[in-house]
Amino acid sequence: MSLEASTDLAGLAERLRAHPAIRSKLGIGRAAAGLGLSAASPGRPGDDAAALPNGQGWDLLAGEGFIPGFVEENPWFAGWCGVMVNLSDIAAMGGRATAVLDQIWAPSAEAARPLMEGLRDASAAYGVPLVGGHTNFGAPALGLAVSVLGKAEALVTSFDARPGDMLIAAADPRGRYINFDNFCAALEAPPARLRGDLALLPELAAAGLVRAGKDVSQGGIIGTALMLAECSGVAIEIDLDALAPPPGIAPERWLRTFPSFGFLLSVAPGDANAVCARFAARGLDANAVGRVLPGSAVTLADGRDRAPFWDHAATPYLDLGVPHA
Repeated sequence: MSLEASTDLAGLAERLRAHPAIRSKLGIGRAAAGLGLSAASPGRPGDDAAALPNGQGWDLLAGEGFIPGFVEENPWFAGWCGVMVNLSDIAAMGGRATAVLDQIWAPSAEAARPLMEGLRDASAAYGVPLVGGHTNFGAPALGLAVSVLGKAEALVTSFDARPGDMLIAAADPRGRYINFDNFCAALEAPPARLRGDLALLPELAAAGLVRAGKDVSQGGIIGTALMLAECSGVAIEIDLDALAPPPGIAPERWLRTFPSFGFLLSVAPGDANAVCARFAARGLDANAVGRVLPGSAVTLADGRDRAPFWDHAATPYLDLGVPHA
């Protein structure tokens, strides 16, 4: 191990730790505290969707609000994303989405039209109905929030990763960057493929092949791994040599990328090959990029060196009151 290699890995960890996309999640704990919520509250804040038992399984509820600048710059795509990202949250929980509600603010009906078209187009592509919401045509600027309802029979949570598990990253590589670090593989995909790809997650849950998981959201693989580690009270080591970005994408960017289809799954070692094979059968990339360990630190490793990225026991990331082993 050379000093140069050690310094490069430490520098990568520092750049990721300071990136706005990763640091944006620090607001979650403050928001939960303001509402008097913790990971022990109903719905278990820290998960991708609130899961409420219904006697036969779980009702799932999730929602997303969108950065005003993004909505103003590309309202059609913002509307599309309003559906897409919510459906990923439901799938990450082992669920199937049943309905979407929108909340729209706009200066006029005409200003809201592309936003609504994006919502409508994504609803049709994914086959999940829009069932109304709230609209205001007297607002000073465009604004968007979207909520989703779903159901799960076999639940996948962020709280059940165990030391010894393999960490599998799954993503659709057939895309391109739209803006910032948003990698979209959905816009040119046939609707049947979009629906089948999302259905894979509840199928894996029903087969008992996934222990825990999250969709890869803002903050990318590295930020999502940290959230998963903190919720489960474990450590995670990411193997940079195992990372497989789409062609032409630097590993550092891929670690912080928000993909239209991306999931991190904590899987028992004996099930890892079966899980990866199911994704591969649909043309999706999936491979083991790390492992779950005892402890509380997320680290980067490259076969020669290791560098700490974040210790959630020393510096909470979500800060939702999860006990540490």
